[in-house]
Amino acid sequence: MIWTTWIMALREIRRNTMRSILTTLGIVIGVASVIAMVTLGRGATAKITADIASMGSNLLILAPGADRRGPAAQTAPAFKLQDAKAIVREASAVASVAPSATGTQLIVYGDKNWNTSITGTTNDYFEVRGFAFAHGGGFSDAEESTGAAVCVLGETVRHQLFGLQDPIGATIRVGNIPCAVVGTLKTKGHSSFGNDQDDFVAIPLATFQRRIAGNTDVGAIFITTVSDHEARRATWQIQSLMRERRRIAPGGADDFTVEDMKEIAKTLGSVTGALTGLLGAIAGVSLLVGGIGIMNIMLVSVTERTREIGIRLAIGARGREVLLQFLVEAVTLSALGGLVGAVLGLGASYAGAREVGLPFKIAPDVLLLALGFSTTVGIAFGFFPARKAAGLHPIDALRHE
Repeated sequence: MIWTTWIMALREIRRNTMRSILTTLGIVIGVASVIAMVTLGRGATAKITADIASMGSNLLILAPGADRRGPAAQTAPAFKLQDAKAIVREASAVASVAPSATGTQLIVYGDKNWNTSITGTTNDYFEVRGFAFAHGGGFSDAEESTGAAVCVLGETVRHQLFGLQDPIGATIRVGNIPCAVVGTLKTKGHSSFGNDQDDFVAIPLATFQRRIAGNTDVGAIFITTVSDHEARRATWQIQSLMRERRRIAPGGADDFTVEDMKEIAKTLGSVTGALTGLLGAIAGVSLLVGGIGIMNIMLVSVTERTREIGIRLAIGARGREVLLQFLVEAVTLSALGGLVGAVLGLGASYAGAREVGLPFKIAPDVLLLALGFSTTVGIAFGFFPARKAAGLHPIDALRHE
Protein backbone atom coordinates (compact mmCIF):
# COMPACT_ATOMS: atom_id res chain seq x y z
CA MET A 1 0.00 0.00 0.00
CA ILE A 2 2.85 2.40 0.80
CA TRP A 3 4.38 1.89 -2.65
CA THR A 4 1.05 2.52 -4.39
CA THR A 5 0.45 5.60 -2.26
CA TRP A 6 3.90 6.95 -3.10
CA ILE A 7 3.32 6.39 -6.85
CA MET A 8 0.04 8.31 -6.58
CA ALA A 9 1.83 11.11 -4.71
CA LEU A 10 4.48 11.40 -7.44
CA ARG A 11 1.76 11.42 -10.12
CA GLU A 12 0.00 14.28 -8.34
CA ILE A 13 3.26 16.21 -7.94
CA ARG A 14 4.05 15.80 -11.66
CA ARG A 15 0.55 16.96 -12.60
CA ASN A 16 1.30 20.34 -10.94
CA THR A 17 5.03 20.59 -11.63
CA MET A 18 5.43 24.36 -11.39
CA ARG A 19 3.37 24.61 -8.22
CA SER A 20 5.36 21.77 -6.65
CA ILE A 21 8.66 23.49 -7.50
CA LEU A 22 7.52 26.79 -5.98
CA THR A 23 6.19 24.94 -2.93
CA THR A 24 9.52 23.27 -2.21
CA LEU A 25 11.54 26.45 -2.85
CA GLY A 26 11.43 27.44 0.82
CA ILE A 27 12.75 24.02 1.87
CA VAL A 28 15.48 24.17 -0.80
CA ILE A 29 16.66 27.60 0.34
CA GLY A 30 16.51 26.64 4.01
CA VAL A 31 18.48 23.41 3.69
CA ALA A 32 21.03 24.99 1.33
CA SER A 33 21.54 27.96 3.66
CA VAL A 34 21.99 25.83 6.77
CA ILE A 35 24.49 23.48 5.12
CA ALA A 36 26.45 26.33 3.49
CA MET A 37 26.65 28.40 6.69
CA VAL A 38 27.69 25.50 8.92
CA THR A 39 30.18 24.09 6.41
CA LEU A 40 31.88 27.47 5.89
CA GLY A 41 31.87 28.11 9.64
CA ARG A 42 33.57 24.81 10.38
CA GLY A 43 36.07 25.49 7.61
CA ALA A 44 36.90 28.85 9.22
CA THR A 45 37.37 27.18 12.61
CA ALA A 46 39.65 24.53 11.08
CA LYS A 47 41.74 27.21 9.34
CA ILE A 48 42.15 29.26 12.51
CA THR A 49 43.22 26.16 14.44
CA ALA A 50 45.68 25.12 11.72
CA ASP A 51 47.15 28.62 11.40
CA ILE A 52 47.75 28.95 15.12
CA ALA A 53 49.23 25.44 15.23
CA SER A 54 51.58 26.44 12.39
CA MET A 55 53.02 29.20 14.58
CA GLY A 56 54.76 26.52 16.59
CA SER A 57 54.15 23.36 18.62
CA ASN A 58 53.16 23.83 22.29
CA LEU A 59 53.85 27.54 21.88
CA LEU A 60 53.70 30.17 24.61
CA ILE A 61 54.44 33.83 23.93
CA LEU A 62 55.78 35.99 26.75
CA ALA A 63 55.41 39.70 26.04
CA PRO A 64 55.60 42.88 28.10
CA GLY A 65 52.10 44.29 28.53
CA ALA A 66 50.61 47.44 29.98
CA ASP A 67 48.36 47.24 33.02
CA ARG A 68 45.00 48.36 31.61
CA ARG A 69 42.87 47.65 34.65
CA GLY A 70 43.27 51.20 35.95
CA PRO A 71 42.00 54.43 34.40
CA ALA A 72 45.30 54.92 32.55
CA ALA A 73 47.70 52.44 30.99
CA GLN A 74 51.24 52.20 32.30
CA THR A 75 54.14 51.38 30.01
CA ALA A 76 55.72 48.03 30.83
CA PRO A 77 59.52 47.63 30.64
CA ALA A 78 60.94 45.36 27.96
CA PHE A 79 62.58 42.04 28.76
CA LYS A 80 66.31 41.37 28.65
CA LEU A 81 68.27 38.42 27.32
CA GLN A 82 68.92 37.37 30.93
CA ASP A 83 65.17 36.83 31.39
CA ALA A 84 65.15 34.25 28.60
CA LYS A 85 68.19 32.51 30.07
CA ALA A 86 66.51 32.43 33.49
CA ILE A 87 63.44 30.73 32.01
CA VAL A 88 65.60 28.02 30.43
CA ARG A 89 67.46 27.55 33.71
CA GLU A 90 64.57 27.56 36.19
CA ALA A 91 61.34 26.53 34.40
CA SER A 92 61.36 22.73 34.24
CA ALA A 93 58.25 22.53 32.03
CA VAL A 94 59.92 24.59 29.28
CA ALA A 95 61.68 22.90 26.36
CA SER A 96 63.04 25.75 24.23
CA VAL A 97 63.20 29.54 24.45
CA ALA A 98 63.73 32.07 21.65
CA PRO A 99 64.03 35.76 22.64
CA SER A 100 63.24 38.19 19.84
CA ALA A 101 63.09 41.88 18.98
CA THR A 102 61.49 43.30 15.85
CA GLY A 103 61.62 46.40 13.71
CA THR A 104 60.97 47.50 10.14
CA GLN A 105 63.70 48.23 7.63
CA LEU A 106 64.16 48.72 3.90
CA ILE A 107 66.20 45.89 2.43
CA VAL A 108 68.03 46.23 -0.88
CA TYR A 109 69.62 43.82 -3.32
CA GLY A 110 70.88 45.17 -6.63
CA ASP A 111 68.13 47.30 -8.15
CA LYS A 112 65.38 45.71 -6.03
CA ASN A 113 64.17 46.76 -2.60
CA TRP A 114 61.49 45.68 -0.17
CA ASN A 115 60.19 47.09 3.11
CA THR A 116 59.82 44.27 5.61
CA SER A 117 59.96 43.21 9.24
CA ILE A 118 63.37 42.47 10.74
CA THR A 119 63.46 39.94 13.59
CA GLY A 120 66.49 39.73 15.81
CA THR A 121 66.57 36.34 17.50
CA THR A 122 68.51 33.17 18.18
CA ASN A 123 68.77 29.96 16.19
CA ASP A 124 66.10 28.34 18.40
CA TYR A 125 63.51 30.70 16.90
CA PHE A 126 63.08 28.64 13.75
CA GLU A 127 62.36 25.45 15.66
CA VAL A 128 60.12 27.14 18.22
CA ARG A 129 58.06 28.87 15.52
CA GLY A 130 57.87 25.74 13.37
CA PHE A 131 59.84 27.09 10.39
CA ALA A 132 61.62 24.67 8.08
CA PHE A 133 64.61 25.59 5.95
CA ALA A 134 64.28 25.48 2.18
CA HIS A 135 67.99 26.10 1.55
CA GLY A 136 70.98 26.77 3.76
CA GLY A 137 70.59 26.87 7.54
CA GLY A 138 70.44 29.07 10.62
CA PHE A 139 73.05 30.97 12.58
CA SER A 140 76.11 29.35 14.07
CA ASP A 141 76.95 29.79 17.76
CA ALA A 142 79.81 32.11 16.82
CA GLU A 143 77.55 34.26 14.64
CA GLU A 144 75.02 34.58 17.45
CA SER A 145 77.54 35.50 20.14
CA THR A 146 79.56 37.95 18.06
CA GLY A 147 76.61 39.62 16.36
CA ALA A 148 77.68 38.71 12.83
CA ALA A 149 75.99 40.38 9.85
CA VAL A 150 74.16 37.31 8.54
CA CYS A 151 70.48 36.76 7.79
CA VAL A 152 67.79 34.22 6.96
CA LEU A 153 65.06 35.18 4.47
CA GLY A 154 61.38 34.38 4.58
CA GLU A 155 59.91 33.16 1.30
CA THR A 156 58.15 36.45 0.46
CA VAL A 157 61.36 38.44 0.87
CA ARG A 158 63.38 35.88 -1.10
CA HIS A 159 60.87 36.03 -3.97
CA GLN A 160 60.76 39.84 -4.02
CA LEU A 161 64.54 40.29 -4.07
CA PHE A 162 65.84 37.24 -5.91
CA GLY A 163 63.01 35.75 -7.96
CA LEU A 164 64.37 32.51 -9.40
CA GLN A 165 67.97 33.16 -8.30
CA ASP A 166 69.67 31.29 -5.47
CA PRO A 167 70.21 33.82 -2.64
CA ILE A 168 72.56 31.70 -0.48
CA GLY A 169 75.87 33.53 -0.14
CA ALA A 170 74.53 36.80 -1.61
CA THR A 171 74.85 40.03 0.36
CA ILE A 172 71.82 42.25 0.90
CA ARG A 173 71.58 45.57 2.67
CA VAL A 174 69.34 45.63 5.74
CA GLY A 175 68.92 49.30 6.50
CA ASN A 176 72.57 50.36 6.46
CA ILE A 177 73.98 46.93 7.30
CA PRO A 178 75.34 44.57 4.61
CA CYS A 179 74.20 41.05 5.53
CA ALA A 180 75.19 37.71 4.02
CA VAL A 181 72.27 35.37 3.32
CA VAL A 182 72.87 32.03 5.03
CA GLY A 183 69.43 30.42 4.70
CA THR A 184 65.91 30.65 3.30
CA LEU A 185 62.71 29.32 4.84
CA LYS A 186 59.85 27.27 3.42
CA THR A 187 56.61 29.16 2.96
CA LYS A 188 53.92 29.27 5.64
CA GLY A 189 51.47 31.57 3.86
CA HIS A 190 49.01 34.00 5.40
CA SER A 191 47.56 33.44 8.84
CA SER A 192 43.88 33.78 9.78
CA PHE A 193 44.71 37.25 11.09
CA GLY A 194 45.72 38.36 7.59
CA ASN A 195 49.47 38.79 8.11
CA ASP A 196 52.05 37.25 5.80
CA GLN A 197 54.13 34.86 7.92
CA ASP A 198 56.86 34.74 5.26
CA ASP A 199 57.47 38.48 4.99
CA PHE A 200 60.42 38.92 7.36
CA VAL A 201 64.19 38.70 7.66
CA ALA A 202 65.82 37.06 10.70
CA ILE A 203 69.21 38.20 11.98
CA PRO A 204 71.10 37.35 15.20
CA LEU A 205 69.66 39.10 18.25
CA ALA A 206 73.04 40.66 19.14
CA THR A 207 73.27 42.13 15.63
CA PHE A 208 69.79 43.63 15.88
CA GLN A 209 70.40 45.11 19.32
CA ARG A 210 73.78 46.66 18.50
CA ARG A 211 73.30 47.84 14.92
CA ILE A 212 69.58 48.46 14.49
CA ALA A 213 67.81 49.01 17.84
CA GLY A 214 70.75 50.48 19.76
CA ASN A 215 69.63 48.86 23.02
CA THR A 216 69.47 45.48 24.74
CA ASP A 217 65.68 45.17 24.85
CA VAL A 218 63.87 41.94 24.03
CA GLY A 219 60.37 42.54 22.69
CA ALA A 220 58.97 39.02 23.11
CA ILE A 221 60.09 35.56 24.18
CA PHE A 222 58.75 32.53 22.30
CA ILE A 223 58.62 29.39 24.42
CA THR A 224 57.79 25.74 23.78
CA THR A 225 56.77 23.36 26.54
CA VAL A 226 57.98 19.81 26.97
CA SER A 227 54.50 18.49 26.10
CA ASP A 228 50.90 19.59 25.48
CA HIS A 229 49.97 18.74 29.06
CA GLU A 230 52.69 20.93 30.56
CA ALA A 231 51.45 24.24 29.11
CA ARG A 232 49.56 25.24 32.24
CA ARG A 233 52.45 24.34 34.56
CA ALA A 234 54.92 26.14 32.29
CA THR A 235 52.72 29.24 32.30
CA TRP A 236 52.59 29.22 36.11
CA GLN A 237 56.39 28.77 36.35
CA ILE A 238 57.03 31.62 33.90
CA GLN A 239 54.59 33.95 35.65
CA SER A 240 56.15 33.26 39.05
CA LEU A 241 59.66 33.76 37.73
CA MET A 242 58.85 36.98 35.87
CA ARG A 243 57.02 38.47 38.87
CA GLU A 244 60.12 37.79 40.94
CA ARG A 245 62.56 39.16 38.36
CA ARG A 246 60.44 42.26 37.65
CA ARG A 247 59.91 42.85 41.38
CA ILE A 248 56.13 42.85 41.32
CA ALA A 249 54.71 43.04 44.84
CA PRO A 250 52.29 40.34 46.09
CA GLY A 251 48.80 41.25 44.90
CA GLY A 252 50.22 43.59 42.25
CA ALA A 253 49.10 43.30 38.63
CA ASP A 254 51.40 41.63 36.12
CA ASP A 255 53.08 43.97 33.64
CA PHE A 256 53.52 41.10 31.17
CA THR A 257 51.38 38.46 29.50
CA VAL A 258 51.89 34.76 28.82
CA GLU A 259 49.71 33.69 25.89
CA ASP A 260 49.04 30.04 25.18
CA MET A 261 48.37 29.60 21.46
CA LYS A 262 46.22 26.53 22.05
CA GLU A 263 43.97 28.50 24.41
CA ILE A 264 43.69 31.27 21.84
CA ALA A 265 42.78 28.70 19.18
CA LYS A 266 40.16 27.22 21.50
CA THR A 267 38.68 30.66 22.23
CA LEU A 268 38.55 31.65 18.58
CA GLY A 269 37.08 28.26 17.72
CA SER A 270 34.29 28.72 20.26
CA VAL A 271 33.56 32.19 18.86
CA THR A 272 33.36 30.97 15.26
CA GLY A 273 31.31 27.99 16.45
CA ALA A 274 28.80 30.28 18.16
CA LEU A 275 28.56 32.50 15.07
CA THR A 276 28.12 29.43 12.87
CA GLY A 277 25.31 28.17 15.10
CA LEU A 278 23.61 31.58 15.06
CA LEU A 279 23.81 31.87 11.27
CA GLY A 280 22.60 28.29 10.91
CA ALA A 281 19.62 29.00 13.18
CA ILE A 282 18.74 32.13 11.20
CA ALA A 283 18.96 30.16 7.95
CA GLY A 284 16.83 27.43 9.51
CA VAL A 285 13.92 29.88 9.84
CA SER A 286 13.40 29.54 6.09
CA LEU A 287 12.71 25.83 6.68
CA LEU A 288 9.72 26.80 8.81
CA VAL A 289 8.61 29.23 6.11
CA GLY A 290 8.90 26.42 3.58
CA GLY A 291 6.84 24.17 5.85
CA ILE A 292 4.09 26.77 6.04
CA GLY A 293 4.16 26.96 2.23
CA ILE A 294 3.72 23.19 2.00
CA MET A 295 0.79 23.26 4.43
CA ASN A 296 -0.83 26.08 2.48
CA ILE A 297 -0.54 24.27 -0.86
CA MET A 298 -1.75 20.99 0.63
CA LEU A 299 -4.84 22.72 2.01
CA VAL A 300 -5.50 24.14 -1.46
CA SER A 301 -4.98 20.66 -2.91
CA VAL A 302 -7.53 19.17 -0.47
CA THR A 303 -10.06 21.78 -1.56
CA GLU A 304 -9.39 21.16 -5.26
CA ARG A 305 -9.63 17.39 -4.90
CA THR A 306 -12.66 17.20 -2.62
CA ARG A 307 -14.77 15.28 -5.19
CA GLU A 308 -11.88 12.86 -5.83
CA ILE A 309 -11.64 12.23 -2.09
CA GLY A 310 -15.39 11.69 -1.89
CA ILE A 311 -15.31 9.14 -4.70
CA ARG A 312 -12.45 7.24 -3.04
CA LEU A 313 -14.31 7.17 0.27
CA ALA A 314 -17.55 6.14 -1.41
CA ILE A 315 -16.02 3.11 -3.13
CA GLY A 316 -14.50 1.81 0.08
CA ALA A 317 -11.28 3.70 0.79
CA ARG A 318 -10.64 4.19 4.49
CA GLY A 319 -9.90 7.52 6.09
CA ARG A 320 -6.37 6.51 7.10
CA GLU A 321 -5.58 5.64 3.47
CA VAL A 322 -6.63 9.14 2.37
CA LEU A 323 -4.65 10.64 5.25
CA LEU A 324 -1.59 8.59 4.25
CA GLN A 325 -1.86 9.71 0.62
CA PHE A 326 -1.79 13.43 1.44
CA LEU A 327 0.84 12.94 4.13
CA VAL A 328 3.11 11.09 1.69
CA GLU A 329 2.66 13.91 -0.84
CA ALA A 330 3.75 16.49 1.74
CA VAL A 331 6.73 14.42 2.89
CA THR A 332 7.79 13.74 -0.70
CA LEU A 333 7.73 17.45 -1.50
CA SER A 334 9.81 18.35 1.56
CA ALA A 335 12.24 15.43 1.06
CA LEU A 336 12.84 16.37 -2.58
CA GLY A 337 13.38 19.97 -1.51
CA GLY A 338 15.82 18.77 1.14
CA LEU A 339 17.84 16.73 -1.37
CA VAL A 340 18.04 19.58 -3.87
CA GLY A 341 18.91 22.00 -1.07
CA ALA A 342 21.67 19.69 0.17
CA VAL A 343 23.27 19.55 -3.27
CA LEU A 344 23.02 23.33 -3.70
CA GLY A 345 24.34 23.92 -0.16
CA LEU A 346 27.38 21.71 -0.68
CA GLY A 347 28.07 23.33 -4.04
CA ALA A 348 27.76 26.85 -2.60
CA SER A 349 29.96 26.05 0.40
CA TYR A 350 32.61 24.47 -1.84
CA ALA A 351 32.68 27.52 -4.10
CA GLY A 352 32.72 29.87 -1.11
CA ALA A 353 35.54 27.96 0.58
CA ARG A 354 37.64 28.07 -2.60
CA GLU A 355 36.96 31.78 -3.01
CA VAL A 356 38.06 32.83 0.49
CA GLY A 357 40.76 30.19 0.95
CA LEU A 358 39.06 28.04 3.60
CA PRO A 359 39.29 24.25 3.83
CA PHE A 360 36.17 22.49 2.58
CA LYS A 361 34.89 20.50 5.55
CA ILE A 362 31.78 18.42 4.88
CA ALA A 363 29.72 18.08 8.05
CA PRO A 364 27.85 14.73 7.77
CA ASP A 365 25.95 15.37 11.00
CA VAL A 366 24.63 18.71 9.74
CA LEU A 367 23.81 17.19 6.36
CA LEU A 368 21.75 14.43 7.98
CA LEU A 369 20.17 16.88 10.42
CA ALA A 370 19.10 19.24 7.64
CA LEU A 371 17.61 16.40 5.57
CA GLY A 372 15.91 14.91 8.63
CA PHE A 373 14.54 18.27 9.67
CA SER A 374 13.17 18.96 6.19
CA THR A 375 11.37 15.59 6.24
CA THR A 376 10.03 16.32 9.72
CA VAL A 377 8.75 19.67 8.47
CA GLY A 378 6.84 17.83 5.74
CA ILE A 379 5.26 15.49 8.29
CA ALA A 380 4.42 18.25 10.75
CA PHE A 381 2.95 20.71 8.26
CA GLY A 382 1.37 18.06 6.06
CA PHE A 383 -0.52 16.30 8.84
CA PHE A 384 -3.24 18.93 9.30
CA PRO A 385 -4.26 19.06 5.61
CA ALA A 386 -4.07 15.23 5.44
CA ARG A 387 -6.30 14.88 8.51
CA LYS A 388 -8.74 17.38 7.03
CA ALA A 389 -8.93 15.31 3.83
CA ALA A 390 -9.40 12.06 5.77
CA GLY A 391 -12.17 13.61 7.87
CA LEU A 392 -14.37 14.59 4.92
CA HIS A 393 -17.84 12.94 4.79
CA PRO A 394 -18.28 11.06 1.49
CA ILE A 395 -21.72 12.55 0.76
CA ASP A 396 -20.55 16.13 1.46
CA ALA A 397 -17.42 15.55 -0.60
CA LEU A 398 -19.41 14.25 -3.60
CA ARG A 399 -21.77 17.25 -3.49
CA HIS A 400 -18.80 19.69 -3.48
CA GLU A 401 -18.45 21.85 -6.61
